[in-house]
Amino acid sequence: MAASPATRPAGVSPGARRPANGRKPVPADVDSRFDRQLARVLDHAARIFCEKGYEGASMRDLSRASGMSLAGLYHYFASKEELLYLIQKHAFQTIIENARERLAQSTDPEERIRIFLENHLEYFLANKEAMKVLTHEDETLKNGLGKEIRAIKREYYQICFDLLEDLRRSQGLEFSGRLAVLSLFGMINWIYTWHNPRVDAGAKALARQMGDLFLNGVQSGKARSRSAKTKS
Repeated sequence: MAASPATRPAGVSPGARRPANGRKPVPADVDSRFDRQLARVLDHAARIFCEKGYEGASMRDLSRASGMSLAGLYHYFASKEELLYLIQKHAFQTIIENARERLAQSTDPEERIRIFLENHLEYFLANKEAMKVLTHEDETLKNGLGKEIRAIKREYYQICFDLLEDLRRSQGLEFSGRLAVLSLFGMINWIYTWHNPRVDAGAKALARQMGDLFLNGVQSGKARSRSAKTKS
């Protein structure tokens, strides 16, 4: 008999399929149903954590929001900490996977930074509640779960750092890679706090405008360097 979606071990990332105890792999249709159910629960959990904060939210709140019984929710997830972990893991893995796929389409250093920006803004604007949770509950997860999320975040930081280093080398620029990366994230990570779709542009236009602002700043390093050499 095919395994029920509910028998998927807690903490398995969306989209994962694997045999259990030598059994046949979970059929694609069952796996797909589980993925949809998991995504729905994570969306509801993100909304509740966004509204009440992690500490203020209870598993009963999450049960009501998702339409699942409390027992049913505990059958899928051991705790609200695991839900927070899955929200963060799913968000960062999705952003990274999308970024890598899109970055593979270009070799131009400046264009690749713009691709990174657009990918980031698209996801943040489409998932504002999850992004608020990621930002406000940044240090909540402890022990192994927190360590795993920090490792994924370091991977994302490194992607951005490498993109900027490629730009710096290709154009002979002078700037701190660490400062540039953190400045860029400071510019784009808080967009959920002010973006109003009725008056503000969409992700593509925002990425172009914010890319212009950021790149004009880091690329001025070449002009400053030349100016300093001329004066000396």
